[in-house]
Amino acid sequence: MSDLLELRGQFPILEKSTYMISNSLGAMPRAVYDSVRAYADSWGNRGIRAWEEGWWKMAVGVGDKIAPLIGAGAGELSLHQNVTTTQAIISSCFDFQGARNKVVMVEQEFPSVQYFYNEQRRHGARIETVASADPIRIDLDKLLAAIDETTILVPISQVLFRSSYIVNARAIIERAHRVGAYVILDVFQATGAIPLDMKNLEVDFAVGGVLKWLCGGPGVAYLYVREDLRAKLRPALTGWLAHRRPFGFEIGAVDRRDDSFGFLNGTPHIPALYACQPGLDIINKVGVRAIREKSLRMTARILAGAKSRGWHVNTPEGEAERAGTVSVECPHAAEVCQELTKRNILVDYRPKAGVRISPHFYNTESECDFTLQQMGEIVATLDMQKSGEKVSRDSR
Repeated sequence: MSDLLELRGQFPILEKSTYMISNSLGAMPRAVYDSVRAYADSWGNRGIRAWEEGWWKMAVGVGDKIAPLIGAGAGELSLHQNVTTTQAIISSCFDFQGARNKVVMVEQEFPSVQYFYNEQRRHGARIETVASADPIRIDLDKLLAAIDETTILVPISQVLFRSSYIVNARAIIERAHRVGAYVILDVFQATGAIPLDMKNLEVDFAVGGVLKWLCGGPGVAYLYVREDLRAKLRPALTGWLAHRRPFGFEIGAVDRRDDSFGFLNGTPHIPALYACQPGLDIINKVGVRAIREKSLRMTARILAGAKSRGWHVNTPEGEAERAGTVSVECPHAAEVCQELTKRNILVDYRPKAGVRISPHFYNTESECDFTLQQMGEIVATLDMQKSGEKVSRDSR
């Protein structure tokens, strides 16, 4: 689109706040009200018939609106409740009892993923977590060296959640494939913020959610499985949606489908599948390349403004390494975030990151400047307060 700001009116919260937190929860499109009402109408008016009139296929069908945003094809995604669940489904395809039982991660990986894989030790998994002296970037050489012939899985984020650093996924995938390991690329912080192409990368698995840059709300995560693996792998975490004849109610083992439905399990989360679609429609309409172009301008503006104030930035300056967030380690960062929220400037704070500022296509450059201006004002006030407290203590 020529002017992305024409769509601001579709997001009600932008009328009453400075919304700079799309890395955590994207702004809700106004059309969600109608979408959720359509779900209620379908349930209320059609009752049990609603399953056969659309609900049953939504856990794959809605994925077709996500697929173009990650470079996947129609029918190639299955939808689940959250990314941790998608990791569990993938993990259940593999046996950690043999010699190839190592899972390699980086210490900057999102904690929920680390918690899940560390618990797989009880099933025989060996976990190697690669540290980095650089708080912003992974140590790529150390990570590649850790991926060896005993490695089975490499869960890695395309964009690190703290620093917004774009990881060299291709190098990791190529190394893993050379030694027979599989890569699970978490694109949660990437989809809708930077262009992606899973087929070109030849990644084994990709996971993510609609919560953030896709403005889709909570309760919908997606799982992409490379085409040649879909029929080959058999998740132990399964259920009746994966069965070829679910309404046959047959006893015994699952007769698993060999398409994306084969990676589903129990009854799907229908309300969330309705709620997420307006955001997906908007992001597809806008286009990720247009979003990326504007994002680079706004994040560069925030970087420059933070540095001009003497604040440390925990996000790469180079465009090739920087996704949609700028993490600013200003003085009193946690308190600054709290005060910004009171002023209806919505950002978040993360330890080892600072204040994370995440403008989306619907934000303006003046909102970027205003956020930094208010941060400076708050920092100055807190400096004075703490200085006064110190003088008071010293005078006792």
